[in-house]
Amino acid sequence: MREQFKESSRKVKWSPGVIFTHVLLITGAVLVIYPLLWMVVSSMKSYNEIYNDVWGFPAKWLVENYQTAWSKGISAYFLNSVIVTGATVVSVVIIASMAAYALSRYRTRLIDVALVFIMAGMMINPQVALIPLHGILTDMNLLNTRFALILPYIAFRLPLSVLLLRSYFLSIPREIQESAIVDGCSELGIYLKIYLPMSKPILLTTVVLTSFYAWNEFLFATIFIDSDSLKTIPSGLMNFRDALRTDWGVLLAGMVIATLPMIILLIFLQKHLVRGLSEGSVKG
Repeated sequence: MREQFKESSRKVKWSPGVIFTHVLLITGAVLVIYPLLWMVVSSMKSYNEIYNDVWGFPAKWLVENYQTAWSKGISAYFLNSVIVTGATVVSVVIIASMAAYALSRYRTRLIDVALVFIMAGMMINPQVALIPLHGILTDMNLLNTRFALILPYIAFRLPLSVLLLRSYFLSIPREIQESAIVDGCSELGIYLKIYLPMSKPILLTTVVLTSFYAWNEFLFATIFIDSDSLKTIPSGLMNFRDALRTDWGVLLAGMVIATLPMIILLIFLQKHLVRGLSEGSVKG
């Protein structure tokens, strides 16, 4: 093993470019990891320690800050975020995959027009549509409901998801589809038994991207939801701030709880995310 390690280390040519690349990657990793580490450490500090010893470790690790944050409302906000994010992800995956299937399977002028409209949807900034959306949701009596978040989230995530899935679907050999048709498989069967199983990387990529957007979205969650019982985590954490004195330890504990699901999701699906983005962006 030592000889193999020595041989592999000899093969690495430590040129200035390689050294610069390693330094750049290490610097980027520190810039990403350190704020998360600081947030976790500070979430277990007292109010005075956060101000008097910003960079140090706590004299006593206040794990009860997490219990306080959970009891002060994070539990309800967490559940709302799970419901909204779950409904958004499931809807986006189903609708986008079916739309991408039709766009990749058929070649007509109507399909081309639909593709142009979908691409145009990517150019609409969600913040620009805030006022019209508020009026539409008011007319539909959907304000201050979870649907006030779920429906806009679905609408703004569909264009990118459809284009990614369509690009990946185009790479599936047509011979497989023709063989399935000869064997008597229906269009729905081709979609369910061929396209979806063969598109696992890009489907998981869609799940990750949609989850990150729906879980962390702040503006719509703040404006469209007034009831404290329906707030999601990003907007609900605002209730932890006080005009006179904010318990930053409890607030940071709430932020740690809010970030954990997305960090865990990214750790388990990062391989599929990279593969899906790379293959979905160049194929088709």
